[in-house]
Amino acid sequence: MADFPGTDFACPRCRSPLEQSESVELYCPVDGLDFPSRDGIWRMLLPERERFFNQFMKDYETIRRAEGRGSDEPAYYRSLPYLETNGIISHDWRIRAASYEALIKHVIRPIELQTGVSQRVIDLGAGNSWLSNRLAQRGHRVAAVDLLTNDFDGLACRKYYEAEFSSIQAEFDRLPFVNRCADIIIFNASLHYSIDYKITLAEAQRVMADSGVFVILDSPVYQDADSGTRMVKERESEFCQKYGLASNALPSQNYLSYRGLEQLAEALHIHWRMITPKYGLRWRLRPWLASLSGRREPAKFHLIIGRKSNL
Repeated sequence: MADFPGTDFACPRCRSPLEQSESVELYCPVDGLDFPSRDGIWRMLLPERERFFNQFMKDYETIRRAEGRGSDEPAYYRSLPYLETNGIISHDWRIRAASYEALIKHVIRPIELQTGVSQRVIDLGAGNSWLSNRLAQRGHRVAAVDLLTNDFDGLACRKYYEAEFSSIQAEFDRLPFVNRCADIIIFNASLHYSIDYKITLAEAQRVMADSGVFVILDSPVYQDADSGTRMVKERESEFCQKYGLASNALPSQNYLSYRGLEQLAEALHIHWRMITPKYGLRWRLRPWLASLSGRREPAKFHLIIGRKSNL
């Protein structure tokens, strides 16, 4: 299957369609900007935005390395999200596997059956691109988008996969795509890193086709926003103790709330549908156990499906 259509790329600054040069580059004839491809990754993060995200990227990569993420074995990446090991990382992937299965069951397969054609999918926060690989294997044209380009947890992990998909270093609020070019946009455990949810989702709406769908996958959601704030403080304290940094270089909220999702729906004319994947009995007991012990409300993780409500 071919990569995400190159004709759908646009300048992240002015959003004009990009042109192909004789070298392995795209360029914007309006702003005079060049966007090279290095190691199979289109570098489409604007210079000033790279400086803005630099500390966040350094901190994030430092923590992910310290956590033991990644492998030198292609089989490791090709097996994801089904990672058969023990420990915290394995637990994380069990959650991701359940979310992935819900995504396929409730979004991807129904669209495949309804349309019978390959979909243009943007995987936002692709990380090591495991989801892009899975969807490309199903025959879809996929663009994996992330800030990180390393080869243990970032976009350069593309070298471990056999499926073809486009890899693009870019940010959520300045997507390098023309208007209405995507059928499915997936925030892959990533929307909670947004600095402004309204701006980020509005940009996704710009890129999404009128009949398209976007999915919020594996972002923590709270009934009480105070619980989300407490979670963030707990995490920063833990990171400081373990890694010597709080990983708070971006002014992100780092969680969603049900009320906040309602407000976004009203402001952006989005209709939400929420599905809770089956994470197991122990996961379902978490709210009850937290209440008994007087701890804060635990996060919930839903498959949150959004469509334009004016259709």
